[in-house]
Amino acid sequence: MQPAKTIAEVISRLDEIIDSSIVKKSRAGYFACLYRKMTVAVQNGINDGLFADGPRMEKLDVIFANRYIDAYYCNSKNTPLTSSWQAAFNAALQPYTVIQHLLLGMNAHINLDLGIAAAETSKGTNIQLIKKDFDLINNIIGSLINIVQKDLEEICMPMKLLQYVDNKSKESVINFSITAARNTAWANAVGLSAVLPNMYDRYISTLDGKIAIVAKNIINPNFSQNLLLRTVRIFEPNDVGEIIKFLKD
Repeated sequence: MQPAKTIAEVISRLDEIIDSSIVKKSRAGYFACLYRKMTVAVQNGINDGLFADGPRMEKLDVIFANRYIDAYYCNSKNTPLTSSWQAAFNAALQPYTVIQHLLLGMNAHINLDLGIAAAETSKGTNIQLIKKDFDLINNIIGSLINIVQKDLEEICMPMKLLQYVDNKSKESVINFSITAARNTAWANAVGLSAVLPNMYDRYISTLDGKIAIVAKNIINPNFSQNLLLRTVRIFEPNDVGEIIKFLKD
């Protein structure tokens, strides 16, 4: 499949993934719904003049999205993909909580893909020139997580009682911070922008290995956190397709 060239094409590809996931009742569709919301929000931001350089942000967004789309189809064809995405797609075969599946996708896509996309977008220029717009994209991601968490509270009452992401409390159910993820993405982008061309792929491979470890922590939290997540799982709807339809709206 040819890479998407515009945000409109990205949204069309995401719709295809979502529709296929509904039919197959694949949990991979959970993240696709979240990512579609984010892509539409970035598109609206570009159209509204939110970013300092709209065309550059569309370029970044398309590079960013193509990494996810490529990983999705590599997984479906059993061809090689990054370890962090492989962990997320492998987990989609298991009945973890919806929030865990979303965070596994975010882990791979923000911690790894976003930094790569930023570095590739700014290739040949000073990467610091995109920092302001990069932060704006991350603000959009952070705001959408809050919206999705409220959506999840509607389909699973115990979600209202628990604290999940970006929470400084030690009692947060999953130790995953959106703020930390986007800071990691920027650090990775700066690192990639400075690395020698012959070391580029090896640098990404090293980052990927570290990010895959984070995926393991999302899947296997400590005993008390796991107990709470099992409670949430009991109250979540069993129909994967219906959850995807709910998240898509």
